[in-house]
Amino acid sequence: MGKRNLREKVSLDESPAAEDDSDASFLEKRQMLRRAFPAKTRSRFSLFGAVLTRTAMFVALGAVPSPSEQTALRIFFVDVEGGQATLFVTPQEKSLLIDTGWPGNDSRDADRIVRTAREAGVSSIDYVLLTHFHMDHAGGLPQLVARFPVGEVIDHGDNREGTDAPTVQVWKAYQDLLATKKIKRVTLRPGDRLPVPGIEVVVLSSDGVVLNDPLQGAGRDNTACLTAEHYPADQTENGRSLGTLITFHRLRILDLGDLTRDKERELVCPKNKIGKVDIYIVSHHGWEESNSPVFLNAISPRVAIMDNGAKKGGTPSAWSNIERIPSLENLWQLHFSEASGSTHNVAPEFIANLPGPDNANYLELTAWPDGSFEVFNSRTQNSKKYATR
Repeated sequence: MGKRNLREKVSLDESPAAEDDSDASFLEKRQMLRRAFPAKTRSRFSLFGAVLTRTAMFVALGAVPSPSEQTALRIFFVDVEGGQATLFVTPQEKSLLIDTGWPGNDSRDADRIVRTAREAGVSSIDYVLLTHFHMDHAGGLPQLVARFPVGEVIDHGDNREGTDAPTVQVWKAYQDLLATKKIKRVTLRPGDRLPVPGIEVVVLSSDGVVLNDPLQGAGRDNTACLTAEHYPADQTENGRSLGTLITFHRLRILDLGDLTRDKERELVCPKNKIGKVDIYIVSHHGWEESNSPVFLNAISPRVAIMDNGAKKGGTPSAWSNIERIPSLENLWQLHFSEASGSTHNVAPEFIANLPGPDNANYLELTAWPDGSFEVFNSRTQNSKKYATR
């Protein structure tokens, strides 16, 4: 499918009429379930712990789910106001949370994560992966652990940004938490794998080092590297981000935290070590220190999801780089970027939170083993389906 002009008003379901009826029925059932049962009650209607999914809704409303509806991977992009908190829930009821948002704010981000986890039927988070120790990514961990059971915490190793006071504060809070022995710490290196049942998670970058050898099926020469810009080495925690490729059957999802342009280049030059992906969780909230053209064109995603805030991320130059990816079908945003104006924001249908009150709307991606997936916008209550490629 070719790329769309996102500033044109588009239908979020362009299937044939028969499929339209089915999808409309599904959305009506989703909304009926949401209206009929509050969050705590909805969790009692889950099948295999799946709440607010097609499986749970069909069970709650008396229909029989198909096998594909029982085998979906769900990914929740929690609104933590320009930080990151991305929750993966596998068909085997195992969970992986990438980053924990900000500290403070009356535990706002921890509460949002816990609410999302409970509505997803998750009783504990098996793995929390901290991409790096900046406050908007790892700051919320102590508050989360105080509210919800957490198994293992994965990181890239010790904090390397000892002169930045907020980062040092986050690191100290992490050390204090580890001293309580409430969680288990695991440090991973490039090439390591995280044993999450239902998905394959391989580390691509960690502590300033990237994967040495290409992944299976990758490794093609990248001729764009010959003319691509070189970038100075990043000296912050960003360049040390623990980046991963998550594979669910045929679907490939890339999350590199805040990995910077210099490290992006190492991953795709002179050979593309990653290959193409389906879903790109936009690095660094869409800031220009990441998202270089040579990298974006090499990974060639179908869909990009940007966890920006209203006043953080979504830099016009980075946004434009993403929009120019030839393979891209849609870019989704957690927030309208107030500094970028209408020319550097996608159409409202693809934004979870528009200017106005803080409603903490989220995006949810549901993926099936055949490689098809859909993205649900909690603000509009609409989903967009993407067929198998």
